[in-house]
Amino acid sequence: MSTITPRGAETIGTNWRPLAVTGGLVGILGVLAIALPFGTGIAIAYIVGAALLVAGLVHAGQAIAADGWTGSLWQVLLAVVTAVAGILILANPLLGLVSLTLLAIAYLLVDGIAELLASVRMESGTGRGWIAASGALSLVLAGFLWVGFPADALWLVGFAIGVSLVMTGVSMIAIAFSVRGMEGEFSAPSDTSRGV
Repeated sequence: MSTITPRGAETIGTNWRPLAVTGGLVGILGVLAIALPFGTGIAIAYIVGAALLVAGLVHAGQAIAADGWTGSLWQVLLAVVTAVAGILILANPLLGLVSLTLLAIAYLLVDGIAELLASVRMESGTGRGWIAASGALSLVLAGFLWVGFPADALWLVGFAIGVSLVMTGVSMIAIAFSVRGMEGEFSAPSDTSRGV
């Protein structure tokens, strides 16, 4: 009697090593972020500021180059607002860091909810407990950020992102090692018919 397995299980079962290595790298980045929370927060502020500036310039170029100016003026204004937001964050990353605290809260909430929902849909024995723990921790960190806002914004963003990265990395490694034993199950072709 043959069992039907989810399509993704074969891919993870035969390619668990890259998942484990990626989880290790994500975990190391998380440890660095925890060790240097203020620097991580400032770095995130600079990255977001630069991304907003580039996005605003590209958006403006596309709006101006578009055929016909119907609605293009609003697109140019949106591009200017985006670019100015990027310039303001680059000019004052501390103020940007306070603003990014609100974005970090939103990110952690979405990440936590997504991981909890993913853990509910996973089969038992595939690391779903680690995914659930990672999601729950993201929600707890989002709550801490909200309670300490804005006083803790200068260090808590980097710390919270670091802890979230560590938990995500650990959950990826746990999933990789939990499916590692399945490697042999999927590599040998089956003699039985695939029909139901």
